[in-house]
Amino acid sequence: MSQESVTELSGQRMASLLRGSLFRPELYHHYALLDSSNRQAAEWAQQGAAEGTVVVAEQQSQGRGRLGRHWFSPVGINLYCSLLLRPAVAPRHAPQLTLLAGLALWKTVQQWGIEECRLKWPNDLLLRGRKAAGILTEMRAEGEKTHYVIVGIGVNLNGSRGDFPDPLQEQAIHLAEALPFTIDRGLFLADLLLQWEALYGDYLQKGCAPLAAEWWRVADWAGRPLSVRLADRSFVGEAVTLDADGCLLVRCADGMLTRVVAGDVALLGED
Repeated sequence: MSQESVTELSGQRMASLLRGSLFRPELYHHYALLDSSNRQAAEWAQQGAAEGTVVVAEQQSQGRGRLGRHWFSPVGINLYCSLLLRPAVAPRHAPQLTLLAGLALWKTVQQWGIEECRLKWPNDLLLRGRKAAGILTEMRAEGEKTHYVIVGIGVNLNGSRGDFPDPLQEQAIHLAEALPFTIDRGLFLADLLLQWEALYGDYLQKGCAPLAAEWWRVADWAGRPLSVRLADRSFVGEAVTLDADGCLLVRCADGMLTRVVAGDVALLGED
């Protein structure tokens, strides 16, 4: 690993790049190696760390994705970060922050000139039909009180197809494959956190409905056929919209609407 790849995400460098009021330099924690940035962020949360704490790892030995999947986390080329939030929302609404993270990612890659990315409900960013980024949202709550939410974001930034292990080479992609230059990870992270902060402020003031409407508009899923796999069944249908809570509404073959709160969803013919 080069010295450059270490320092571009260091606390010293990020202190000069962080431009918002939520994710402040004193709340930024950079590690050469973690088992999981989400686990470390949860440890900080349990110790009383403030909202806006950011945990970044150069490498993860046990990076985690949604539904217990492993997140491939090689050293020095990608972004693995976890954000600690303490939103005043009911626990049932915490998954809405996954949509917020996806929209913040989409806006960030647009800013970097990558216009062909799209969002996949509920937690992925796709480029050319392959996964460029994933989101893992976890929380601690009691009753109707949310103590904290950890939003983990893994972004495949710099590399080539051959950098992935064989099973992932047809499923994953680096964002830099769509650009003629290497992505500066520090600048990308600073842009992402600024996008997040703007969306988060709107979300806390206005609720999920405007966020869900914007997510739906940029995802461009309306009327498209998809498959849905739930814990107890699978079905196909047509994407209708996201409701005000961020849940996916699917019209089945019999014309009935199904509200999908959580599950694996894929556009037919694209995944």
